[in-house]
Amino acid sequence: MPGTQARLSVKVHPGAKKDEVIGFSEGVWEVRLSAPPVQNKANRELIEFLSQALGLSRSAVTISKGHTGRHKLILIEGLTQKQVTTRLTSFSSGTATRR
Repeated sequence: MPGTQARLSVKVHPGAKKDEVIGFSEGVWEVRLSAPPVQNKANRELIEFLSQALGLSRSAVTISKGHTGRHKLILIEGLTQKQVTTRLTSFSSGTATRR
């Protein structure tokens, strides 16, 4: 939906064995990434992973705040907050991991 935007608070756990959504707690999504937290690798992988999980292009997913920390604010273009929550909830059901 053009003009639709959602915000997502994410806590990233870099250096994991595989990429996966751990779950949702206290308003924050927790995501494990296999990329290390160096040279922006984890940020790039987070954008790639979330875009795949949400069925969007990489350009629809941007990091608004937290480029150098584990806590990030992600902007999602083209989906409502409810759509993002529904897709990530189904994606974190245990069958949706990468690598």
